[in-house]
Amino acid sequence: MSALPTLAGLAYREALPAKAARGEALLVHGFPSSSYMWRPALEALARAGFRAVAPDLAGFGDSPPRRPGTWESHIEALEEFRQEADVERAALVVHDWGGLIGLRWACDHPGAVSALVISSSGFFADGKWHGLARGLRTEGQGEQLLQSLTGEGFAEVMRQTSPGMDEAARDEYYKCLADGERQASVLELYRSGDFAKLEPYQGRLAELEVPTLVVWGESDDFAPLAGAQRLAGEIPGAELAVIEGGGHFIYDERADAAAARVAAFLADRA
Repeated sequence: MSALPTLAGLAYREALPAKAARGEALLVHGFPSSSYMWRPALEALARAGFRAVAPDLAGFGDSPPRRPGTWESHIEALEEFRQEADVERAALVVHDWGGLIGLRWACDHPGAVSALVISSSGFFADGKWHGLARGLRTEGQGEQLLQSLTGEGFAEVMRQTSPGMDEAARDEYYKCLADGERQASVLELYRSGDFAKLEPYQGRLAELEVPTLVVWGESDDFAPLAGAQRLAGEIPGAELAVIEGGGHFIYDERADAAAARVAAFLADRA
């Protein structure tokens, strides 16, 4: 049983300001992370006066899987969570798959979004998946890859991918692969991730007309910096912040720097 509170079937973390909130923030993680990743950002946002809420997506962290585990199912679950959490209009902070999920949700619910903070996630109809994702999207290959990945094997992969990530985070993030149902949910997510689905959304982030920060690790091997530059260029007025010494998992590797940058940006625009 989850030690975290739950709403709409999703476990979540929340941080509250000492006084009346000046705004709300909704933080959405990606693969293989969970709301655990957002702890420094949640605390920084609360200190800056925001009510900050971060769910564990279905099948990740302490949230049970929700089948099907598709892109669309996660978008629906995010809206259900937002309503249950009584989040009216929030700054949306996203990373990795959280961007693909959260940004589609934002375009579908523009009145619920006050600002955007985007990290390590594309939103392009002509996007291309990296090698690991292509493997997960391939029938048979994805099943074999995940079934053969033990907890220790996962930890070693993450040590190589993100040397700055601590052991507690690695243990937390393995939860999304800990059993067959969760593995199946991850495969459903990747196999539903056809970038052509973003064709109707092209230009829609700009149409939101909200303050936008694109914050990226300088050495992101999964989502190269060129994607950050393109994203910032397509959203009028967007700011680009590059976190020195950060890779793909900047909220683990450079947690304090990334969290401070996000909180300062949103506080200046609340």
